[in-house]
Amino acid sequence: MRRHLLSVDDVSREDIERILGRAESFAEVSGREIKKVPTLRGRTVINLFYEASTRTSSSFELAAKRLSADLVSVKSSGSSVEKGESLKDTVQTLSAYDPAAIVIRSPHAGAAALVARWTPASVINAGDGKHEHPTQALLDLYTLRRRVGSLEGLSVWIVGDVLHSRVARSGILAFTRMGCDVTVCGPPTLIPRGIESLGCEVRYTLDGLGEADVVYALRMQHERMKGNFVPSLREYAAQYQIDGRRLGAAQLLMHPGPVNRGVELSAEVIDSPQALITEQVESGVVVRMAVLYELLAGRGAPAAVPAPDETIAPQPA
Repeated sequence: MRRHLLSVDDVSREDIERILGRAESFAEVSGREIKKVPTLRGRTVINLFYEASTRTSSSFELAAKRLSADLVSVKSSGSSVEKGESLKDTVQTLSAYDPAAIVIRSPHAGAAALVARWTPASVINAGDGKHEHPTQALLDLYTLRRRVGSLEGLSVWIVGDVLHSRVARSGILAFTRMGCDVTVCGPPTLIPRGIESLGCEVRYTLDGLGEADVVYALRMQHERMKGNFVPSLREYAAQYQIDGRRLGAAQLLMHPGPVNRGVELSAEVIDSPQALITEQVESGVVVRMAVLYELLAGRGAPAAVPAPDETIAPQPA
């Protein structure tokens, strides 16, 4: 595995298998009374978030703390960013604290790659604009594999605002890498040109949704939209909402959150047994623990996760 995780392209199928296996071990740790392991004791992880986040920021914070790392969380609101400090100056300032890793979320595509050029720390992309969100894709793989076992040959439909979704891009790359057949579906205005080059099929209606094993719904991302991409939310919901009529009894439902109830999903399917949405949130902590572990402890680390009273000397990244 490379020193940074900026894109799903940074991880091979072998890397993904190792991360998912490591996450399984950390799931066992999460069931202990003492949930910490000492792997990253004495090392510092910085969460640098320029966009609002609940699931990603909190799960990275928990992941770092459960690995016994020292954690610094910086949000643009309340920091020197509000005074006009540039991303580069912020990163160079934080790098003076000798962090082992910087987790960065930014509204700008390519921001994580820039940060990786400006710091000796390992950099994890927690979402950069419309570009990618690799740890979301990894936790989705982990969640789905726990439910169904092998991912090889599964049909996954990603439905909704694909154009503005970093989750969709990372998901296509990750699902296809693990042997899934991926279809993206949405209004023509919300499907990016050339998306087929990532290895997926494109549909513009939900005709054929019944062939999917997994339906992955996306949120309408109004904060990234400039202009009107659909006539109205009511019309969008009429054509593309996943509800009890459209979701088959044998199909699984996923969503990266937050959910716009009544838009991309109806309340009945959100609360149905097929929905893996809560499991996706739960998976976030152990998968992000596994990513930090792999980047900072390296391949030389033992396969088993240490007990709380054991120590592992972390190896240089």
